[in-house]
Amino acid sequence: MHVLSLTDSSGKYQVTFTAMRLLQTGFLKVKLFGFCILFLSLFSACQSTKTLQHPATRSTLWVQHSAEYDALTVTIYKAAANYLELALKNSQWTAYPPQQGKNIRSLPPAIIVDVDETVLDNSAFQARMIKQGRNYSSEAWNSWVMEAKAEATPGALNFLRAAAKRNIDIYYLTNREAKVEEGTQKNLKALGFPFSDSRDHILSKKEQPEWTSKKANRRAAVASNHRILMLFGDNLNDFIPAENISKSQRANLVSTYYDMWGKKWFILPNPMYGSWEKALYNFEDLSPSEIRKQKVNQLDTKQ
Repeated sequence: MHVLSLTDSSGKYQVTFTAMRLLQTGFLKVKLFGFCILFLSLFSACQSTKTLQHPATRSTLWVQHSAEYDALTVTIYKAAANYLELALKNSQWTAYPPQQGKNIRSLPPAIIVDVDETVLDNSAFQARMIKQGRNYSSEAWNSWVMEAKAEATPGALNFLRAAAKRNIDIYYLTNREAKVEEGTQKNLKALGFPFSDSRDHILSKKEQPEWTSKKANRRAAVASNHRILMLFGDNLNDFIPAENISKSQRANLVSTYYDMWGKKWFILPNPMYGSWEKALYNFEDLSPSEIRKQKVNQLDTKQ
């Protein structure tokens, strides 16, 4: 106000000049602000595009939001429930091939389930990795496991509770590491999955020196004192040794055990990750660009 009260030409000039500088400064600020908004908008658009282009985005969205995924997993567990009584009454019934033809009548019944993407839905972890632009790492995964925030796969809880009421022991064979078993148990118990207080029913990778990711030794450990009624998983390795084998070999295993599927073996859908994907490029250690190229080459157009 004091500056504006000056009436001499010099003062007027100074006032006019100051006003012009303020106007110029304001104009520059407006331009800068507009540029920032444009930059942030473009950056956000680029990030959204990058997220949508992530190879697991569509499959993760399908698991998280499609009614079809829920209907499919519920159908699988309801189909298994239809065989429970028959499996219990037939004392020679077994889902574990090495037990076939052996005297297993006196063994108590058990069901073996994989954990991830079989009874627990970890699509939230996948969504985090996509939005953060990160790749899978054991450190990030173990941190997620300890949060114990995975949801139950639709249909799994009702089925396993029904099995437990029939005095069937439930064993959770997981390739989560033994050092995060506390998080696994916390998650399963919080959701209400059945447990026995008499023994350890979560058999984690590396819990014993011979317990590798192949799971064969852990299945054998359960089968040593149980009659295995059913197996559940989202990967061939949850049923039979199938690590690092070709696509044709994997397909042959499915055909070889044709009579087991849908009756004693029940496989859950997992389009987000798994051995099926690595089999596309023969489990080779390739760069991301090489993996993309191999995936494109595997697309069958029937032309």
